[in-house]
Amino acid sequence: MTAPSQPPVLHTERLVLRPPRLADFAHFAAFYASERSRWEDGPLSREQAWRVWASDVALWPLKGFGPFGVDDRVSGAYLGEVGIYQPEGYPEPELGWFVVPEAEGRGIAFEAAQAVMRWAKGERGWQRLANYIDPGNERSIALALRLGGRRIEARGSTATDVVILHDLRGW
Repeated sequence: MTAPSQPPVLHTERLVLRPPRLADFAHFAAFYASERSRWEDGPLSREQAWRVWASDVALWPLKGFGPFGVDDRVSGAYLGEVGIYQPEGYPEPELGWFVVPEAEGRGIAFEAAQAVMRWAKGERGWQRLANYIDPGNERSIALALRLGGRRIEARGSTATDVVILHDLRGW
């Protein structure tokens, strides 16, 4: 399957998931400058965050998947990023997310991740997705399990990752 030239736009009841925009980087850099990024190999300098963000965005033309910017459907406010990632060294594509502080605790990542999972199954025909989560990131582990994933014994992006597998066949 060839990679699409443009990421799709997905809609949920409260959200619009759309192609990344350069303006999204400011939010990404702020996340990586904060202590909230400790579970994602952060904090990082703005320059280091740029390298991560740019390589994630480049997944779209190279592999046909990547991050979606997540906006509030009514206000248009940026709420975070949810998508499928597979930098070099990842065993398989990973479902990942982050939300801005104002969006935490509102079910935004859950709703957006469900939309991405439906897209991966419906448009890509994928049977499964994984999460590779630092064992200290209890909130992300809980979210991955709430999304229907099951914890398995396997190597993630690092030897210490908690690996959670999502079976998409039922989606």
